[in-house]
Amino acid sequence: MKITSVDILALEKEKGSGSRPILCKINTDEGIYGYGEAAVAIGSGARGAFELLKDLAPMIIGMNPFANEVIWEKLYKCSFWGQGNGAILMSAISAIDTALWDIKGKACNQPLYQLLGGKQREKLRAYASQLQFGWDPDGFNPMQAKGGETELYTTAAAAAVAQGYTAIKINFLRFHRDGKILNYLDATGHLSRETMHTAEERIAAVRETVGPDVDIICENHAMTDAQTAIQFGRMAAKYDIMYLEEGATPLNDKVMRTIADNIEIPLATGERTYTRWGFRPFLENGCLALIQPDIGNCGGITEAKKICDLAHIYDVGVQAHVCSSPISVAVALHLEAAIPNFVIHEHHIANTTRVTIDECIYDYQPVNGYFSVPELPGIGNELSEKAIRSADIVTVK
Repeated sequence: MKITSVDILALEKEKGSGSRPILCKINTDEGIYGYGEAAVAIGSGARGAFELLKDLAPMIIGMNPFANEVIWEKLYKCSFWGQGNGAILMSAISAIDTALWDIKGKACNQPLYQLLGGKQREKLRAYASQLQFGWDPDGFNPMQAKGGETELYTTAAAAAVAQGYTAIKINFLRFHRDGKILNYLDATGHLSRETMHTAEERIAAVRETVGPDVDIICENHAMTDAQTAIQFGRMAAKYDIMYLEEGATPLNDKVMRTIADNIEIPLATGERTYTRWGFRPFLENGCLALIQPDIGNCGGITEAKKICDLAHIYDVGVQAHVCSSPISVAVALHLEAAIPNFVIHEHHIANTTRVTIDECIYDYQPVNGYFSVPELPGIGNELSEKAIRSADIVTVK
């Protein structure tokens, strides 16, 4: 089997959705194809991955798609910039690598989790993610969010728990009380008393709403630095927080160690960390309880499995970061089912919306807060005709 061409797709999203998925479809001379995603859909960078995939695709034409390790090393070493561990480069490599695994699964007529060593578990516990935007798929619009009133947080938390979730994640600092977004400069150095009072009011109200048996994850999106993360963490600890995510910029393991040494809440990070080399110092200094690699950014399935195995050496748990198309949801479910150190799956509110669901043929959603693992060959999902018709597509042969 040989790779004959690569289709690179930029999906068209509704204005204001805040997401621009970039995918590749690798085609072979035996008619088997595979999909992979460069998961830089949110924020800036999506079109950068689209353009970079056009540069990388010629490097794999004519190669055997089963040689994922050989192809990974070629892209990593021969792209020149790969060894710099950057987000756009690694997301493009991730898309190609994931598509290769999809091909391998289809050719073997096996679901991806079987190729990764089998299913460690039948069901995957999930948490409802990003409740600062509410928990109503029809009303989700991150560009027009109104996260000021405490009632929004309690209403969203109650809705998620009513659906069977036993864990939720909220950024309690993202919005001022008046609903305006908090500037990142307002979250460094020292959090004002007003900001702290607002955050605590929200956390306390959510804890009272969900009761003692639901886990609450605090999401700080690296808005805080070491000092403000400690300030926030000491306040939040009394509300029995499962873990604090991205308490600071994930570039200095010593900063994360400082935070860990000064608060009681376990720490998590990883969505903006790439390859095993990026995760290594955080694992070695013991600052993290949980890592959150994004399979579409960290180097693909080949690299994500190595990262998870590395974390297992240090007794660190794994929750894949998922915030893009349903392709990435399916891929994460397979990896999380196969690894021994899985903790919980992230189910972003965007993945409950019709605009995102319609990007693919299959819709994987949790039942009573738990996911089943896809059983179709490969990753178990395909882009829909609707998504393909509206996409910007370039084919490299």
